[in-house]
Amino acid sequence: MKVKVAKWGNSIAVRLPKAAAEALQAVPGTELELTIEGGKAQLTAPSRVRRIDLDELAAEARRLGPQNEPAYEDWGILPSEWPDEDWSDIAPKDDER
Repeated sequence: MKVKVAKWGNSIAVRLPKAAAEALQAVPGTELELTIEGGKAQLTAPSRVRRIDLDELAAEARRLGPQNEPAYEDWGILPSEWPDEDWSDIAPKDDER
């Protein structure tokens, strides 16, 4: 497919034919990736990652209902081991804190 280069302000522009825009799923405002390699220019559409906001997640949770909630896990206070060794020789003194 051939396109013509036109002047646009201080730049030049290439107008995409309808078929090319549809193939790239490009609409006005779409950002395309331009790569130039060995004298060849290539336009690609970025991969579309759909963003989901918290309202959508909450609506989906309500739609699924409480019977589909994951089981509640109470982690409580996890036990931690306190060393039996005497570390007083390297611990900071009250006036060093």
